Amino acid sequence: MPVVTVEMWDGRTVEQKKLLVEGITASFVKIGVPAEAVHIIIHDNPKHNWGSGGKLASETKMP
Repeated sequence: MPVVTVEMWDGRTVEQKKLLVEGITASFVKIGVPAEAVHIIIHDNPKHNWGSGGKLASETKMP
């Protein structure tokens, strides 16, 4: 039973998350894992809770 954790900035729509979950699941199915066995946890993080290069992501022009 694979468990995939996705850490990303908040702001994605439910439809975008659905597409992500479908794509990740499809990748596991291609290698023989039943879709029902794939579990995906999405952590939405505000940019002010994410730092890189000594700065908060909310302070940079990252997409």
